[in-house]
Amino acid sequence: MDNQKNLQQQLNRYALGVEYDGSEFCGWQMQKGVATVQQTLETAISAVANHSVRTTTAGRTDTGVHASGQVVHFDTPVSRQINSWIKGVNSNLPSSVAVTWARLVPSDFHARFSVIGRTYRYIIFCRKVSPAILSRKVTWTYLDLDENLMSTAANDLVGCHDFSAYRSVRCQSRQPVRDVQKISINRRGDWIWIDIDADGFLHHMVRNIAGVLMAIGSGEAPTSWAKKVLDSRDRRQGGVTASADGLYLSEIRYPAHFNIPLAPPACKFW
Repeated sequence: MDNQKNLQQQLNRYALGVEYDGSEFCGWQMQKGVATVQQTLETAISAVANHSVRTTTAGRTDTGVHASGQVVHFDTPVSRQINSWIKGVNSNLPSSVAVTWARLVPSDFHARFSVIGRTYRYIIFCRKVSPAILSRKVTWTYLDLDENLMSTAANDLVGCHDFSAYRSVRCQSRQPVRDVQKISINRRGDWIWIDIDADGFLHHMVRNIAGVLMAIGSGEAPTSWAKKVLDSRDRRQGGVTASADGLYLSEIRYPAHFNIPLAPPACKFW
């Protein structure tokens, strides 16, 4: 018992910032027989630590979903220079995953439970012809969406609401209430991107919101439809779940005293 206690006292806790191309993986969480981000990252960290490492993530992403601002933590008795963790882990990762920063953090930091806010970005490419270079990196539509209509509709989703109508029927969360602090919709040329800040998200919540807003932006539904769906608390009243291709976990926020950096500006796309 004393040896176990001493080992716990000697453990170092490190936090890492991670970005990845989700189209290469069957989601974040480790699964038998398929490639996942968690398995890939833990294998790389373990090679540097010289022992098996398990990570805890700020948020699990689904198959095809990308991240520019994912955060994880892990414990190890090994002490390394910060640059050694970054360079060492990256040298063992495929080009579809990268560690962007590392920090030695206090033992009370928790990648998931210390979170005070998350941001997802949904990127839409509006053009008559589907993209080749950015295939599986953005959601494509041949329709010219009206971002002003989308913004008007999105305003009705801001606040603390029951988002039952915007979550997957397979969502395992015990309660559907989430506090959405902000939804901003911006456009540049053929590009539209939706940023949603909230205290947390339900399974497929962002993709279902994006599906409703895209239908409104195309003129298929009125701006009032977003609130009508919300008030129904019935997933069957919602629209099509938008593709995972355009979805990015872009930012995880923590209390300032943990000194956890936000995603690098280069990962913000615009």
